Order: sequence, then structure tokens, then C-alpha cells
Amino acid sequence: MKFKNIFKNTNTMTTENTEIDQELDDATLENNANGEQMIIEELSVEEQLTQDLAKEKDKYLRLFAEFENYKRRTSKERIELFKTANQEVLLAMLPVLDDFDRALVEINKSDDELLAKGVELIYEKLKSTLVSKGLEQVDVKAGDAFDADFAEAITQIPAPKMKGKIVDVLEKGYKLGDKIIRFPKVVIGQ
Repeated sequence: MKFKNIFKNTNTMTTENTEIDQELDDATLENNANGEQMIIEELSVEEQLTQDLAKEKDKYLRLFAEFENYKRRTSKERIELFKTANQEVLLAMLPVLDDFDRALVEINKSDDELLAKGVELIYEKLKSTLVSKGLEQVDVKAGDAFDADFAEAITQIPAPKMKGKIVDVLEKGYKLGDKIIRFPKVVIGQ
């Protein structure tokens, strides 16, 4: 009987051991699953940080490029402003220059050489002052081919030999640096 009890106890223990082993195996699987899940979460956190870093780096590079473009644009605008700062004053002086041209033509018709010489000196002084400030005359003359980029056609007259060419310059044109501030007004042949 004793032997039976021992066998029974052993059998009970084996059953208990099997149950304990099963519980351990379930716990191990659960721990492994949690561990894998933790590894997966760590990788995704790591990937997330890598992505966030890449986004911030991209923002930084874009902001830096935008700032460089801003600096380049403002320096270019500043240089352009310095070049054309006196454009309004020069534009206001152009009619005076035109009046001097007309006055010289009329004075040269008269016999008064001293008056012509005096007006011419004043005209040259005004012209040289404006040239020193950057004003240049647009070089357009009768017989040149008409180019709408450099002259303004006021009218066309029938002239078979001068078709598409400038027949007469009515008003001189001027530029400040590379920018034309007043286009020459011309008559072209048709």
C-alpha cells in the first residue's frame, strides 16, 4: 500500500509538474512576446526619431536656403536702388534738357553768337552733371532699323526706301545704367 501511495504521490507530482511546466512555458512565451514587442517598439521609436531628425534637418536646410535667397535678393535690390536712386530727379530734369536742345536750335538761327555760346555752356554743364549721375543717351538715329525694345514708334509715314527703319527722332531717349528710363520717340517708315 505504501508503494501505491508513493506511486500515487509521484503520479500527482508528475501531473503537478506538468501543469507547472505548462505555466512556465506560457509565461516564457508571454515574456518573449513582450520582449519582441518591446524590441519592435524600440525599433519603431528609433525609426521615429530618425524620421523626426530627417524632417528637422530638411526644415533647417530649406530655411537656410530661403535665408540665403533672401540675402541675395535684398543685396541685389539694394544695389539696384543705389543705381537708380536718383531716377526720379533725372526724369524731372529731362524736359529741361529737351528745352535746352530746342533753345539751342532757335538761338543758332539768330546772329547773337555770345547768347548761343552762353546757352551752350550752360547746356553742356547741365548735361555733364546728369551724365556724372549715370544718365546716358540712347543712341538712335534716322536710318537705323526700328527695334521696339529700344524705341517707341509714335507714327508711321509712307517711305518705301525706309520701310521698317527710323525716319526721324522726335524726342531723345535716355537710360540710367542698363535701364531705359525714357524711350526715344521716333517716326518709322512704312
